Amino acid sequence: MIRLLVVDDSPLVRRLLGELFRAAGDFEVAVARDGVEALEALVAFKPDVITLDVQMPRLDGISCLDRIMVERPTPVVMVSSLTGEGAAETVEALSLGAVDVVQKPGGAMSLEIGTFGPGLVETVRAAAGARIRRSHRLAERVRGLSGAAGPRTRPPRPRHPPVAAKGAAGGGEGLVLVGCSTGGPPALDALLQPLPGDFPWPIVVAQHMPRAFTGALARRLDALCELDVVEVVRPTPLQPGCVYIGRGDADVIVTRRSSGLFALGAPADPAYRWHPSADRLVDSAREVLPAANLAGVLMTGMGNDGAAAMTRLYAEGGWTAAEAEETAVVWGMPGELVRAGGARVVAPLEALADALLAAVAS
Repeated sequence: MIRLLVVDDSPLVRRLLGELFRAAGDFEVAVARDGVEALEALVAFKPDVITLDVQMPRLDGISCLDRIMVERPTPVVMVSSLTGEGAAETVEALSLGAVDVVQKPGGAMSLEIGTFGPGLVETVRAAAGARIRRSHRLAERVRGLSGAAGPRTRPPRPRHPPVAAKGAAGGGEGLVLVGCSTGGPPALDALLQPLPGDFPWPIVVAQHMPRAFTGALARRLDALCELDVVEVVRPTPLQPGCVYIGRGDADVIVTRRSSGLFALGAPADPAYRWHPSADRLVDSAREVLPAANLAGVLMTGMGNDGAAAMTRLYAEGGWTAAEAEETAVVWGMPGELVRAGGARVVAPLEALADALLAAVAS
């Protein structure tokens, strides 16, 4: 049985989610009304996984998550109704250690639980098996145990020597395609932060995430990286030194126009299960560029999105990399690529940026 702690200040939401997970048959459920009760249950109940609301009295979800990850790191899925400015808080939760985010229905949850519920159960079940890296925020855990205090610090943005692309025909036009899902935002941090601002190929990202949060994710990455990071909200020309985040709940594809390559959003194609679809992104790029001018990176995430298309890309002569099992929060997507024989490189998260740099420059 999976020990699940549901944390929400709404009695109705606690009841509905409790009934939902108990009916699934493989969950033992406890509930908490706010962050204070959640921290008490963290010790008394010892959950395997937690669903955590963002806005709560006494101790809000972000502050509670901060304490959880320092005191007893546990897989956490943020269940958020926030949009707009609040989306930045939810994305910040992912940087603090939450493995995924699910957006609450816009209407009454009691009316929408039938459509909202199955996806939430699948996400939480996958999160329960997520690998929380014991080194994550180790220094803060040590400070907490010793009673020392101090604010979190962010490392300075890196500076790197110029990189020249030699892999693409004519030394210029090439494209990097990235797919990730559960645990993806921190993985994107690790992949993109080491890359120099003059990285010679555009990077297009399909990160499974609700629409309300992909803009906030792009803004956060833009503040952390030398690369320019934007959300694809309209047809956008692809430029070196830039990262393009597909908008949530839709797909992102690559197309060629008279002036060059563009990324654009497309309505979610029901032929693909997850969105933005990494499979659809890679296949669209294969239609407009030779495989030798494409690099694919598949990182943490449940399911198999991206594995089939990147296997085809590798068979045609493209470069592909999969995150290794030892660092992936969920080794679903990259694991499927490895099992299909479609990964030229299998590397831990901290080595993927160097592998990509070497591939583009070789």
